[in-house]
Amino acid sequence: MNLEERILQRKRRGDRRQLLLEETSLSPVWHPSEPTGRGPTIERLLDRLEPVFDHRTPENVYVRGPAGSGKSAVVTALFEQLSRLLSSPEDTIVTTTRGGSASRRSFAYVDLREATSRFEFYHAILSATTTESVPRRGLATIDLRQRVSKHLRGGRVLVVAMDHADDDTDRLASFAGELESLGHRTAWVAVGRGDPKDVLPDPRATSVVGVDPYHAAELTDVLTARISTGLARDATTHQQVRRLSTWADGDAHDALAALLGAVDVALEADSDVLEDAHLDAGIESVPKPCVSLGRVLALSENRRAVLRALVVLDAEERSSVSRTAAAIAASSSLSESTITRYLYEFAENGIVERVPVEGSQGAGRPPSRVETRVPTRAFRRLTRGDD
Repeated sequence: MNLEERILQRKRRGDRRQLLLEETSLSPVWHPSEPTGRGPTIERLLDRLEPVFDHRTPENVYVRGPAGSGKSAVVTALFEQLSRLLSSPEDTIVTTTRGGSASRRSFAYVDLREATSRFEFYHAILSATTTESVPRRGLATIDLRQRVSKHLRGGRVLVVAMDHADDDTDRLASFAGELESLGHRTAWVAVGRGDPKDVLPDPRATSVVGVDPYHAAELTDVLTARISTGLARDATTHQQVRRLSTWADGDAHDALAALLGAVDVALEADSDVLEDAHLDAGIESVPKPCVSLGRVLALSENRRAVLRALVVLDAEERSSVSRTAAAIAASSSLSESTITRYLYEFAENGIVERVPVEGSQGAGRPPSRVETRVPTRAFRRLTRGDD
């Protein structure tokens, strides 16, 4: 191919329409400001929070539902709007059913995957409830706690959403205790999948708002809304979206992970539409069961690097933990022992699965191959900046 042909080929590519318009819209870990198909759930949660509109402290609430049912989408969107409409002193919006003065209420959303210490917990609350910049250095936990306490003086009501509560129930109980120990008017909204008696510090004193899985038609609407802003017009067919919704069986996370994986395949093929083969590959890249990408993205940089290397290894390289560690160490600055430790951590946390090798001979514990529970295509695309 001569120089002219190379330039003309690039020009033809540039003349073609762009498939991917806004990648964020397709991400399973991004939540829109207006959740699709979750109006009744929002109303039920607002009913539980009704006292705060009259400057009274609401009861603690647990929003419970299966993976990919839109729990986090509802809570993040609702708390963002509550903070915007009720926490700002200059706001004067009043409705006939839920209104009042806007100066004595604060709302904060805290992701317990990210807030892993008391310092991070109080820092997240202050960042959400005050306009001042909150430094991460030069302050102790007690300083942040005192700032939160000062913010609540005068009878201000504080409601804190604690997402992914069942990832670490001890952390939930600890942070719930921190709020209670402040001695002010506080309440919390926990978000999780597990049974209340297994997750909550005091199930009997907590109201539960249940969230059902998406029906196929609802999930189709969710995907259509995401695709309308994320991809070029007519990049997908309605039949493809319905197929993806049916396959995902009510799980929006897995549906979006497969969609993003399919788009990644289409982009590699330099296609301006999503072909059925691209969708096949996207679906194949999402294991069942599948670990949440939010959990994976919350890992440390080194752990994400090990996982990025793991998901591209072939079956032979993953035939045992030791072989997996050796294969990753060959192109990593981390030691083989550190990588081995990470792999066992991943197995304990459900990020990978150790599957016993059938027919193995010899004494001792039989070897086990390493199978990832991560949506490989979506994960590598969302972490491509880590390379």
